Amino acid sequence: MTTTEPIWRKSTRSGSNGGACVEVADNLPDVVLVRDTKDRDGGTLTFAPAAWRAFVQFTKRS
Repeated sequence: MTTTEPIWRKSTRSGSNGGACVEVADNLPDVVLVRDTKDRDGGTLTFAPAAWRAFVQFTKRS
């Protein structure tokens, strides 16, 4: 079963940063979506899965 609707989850890094939270939807094939939790209609960033993985790995090292 596949879904065409994004399933949003709050980023695990959004817990203690003063309210600067993002949501990620990584359940869709070939795309990862990112949006601002406080402005869900304000736009969505789109990443290729490999680019998203590279970004996450980079931020874990920082």
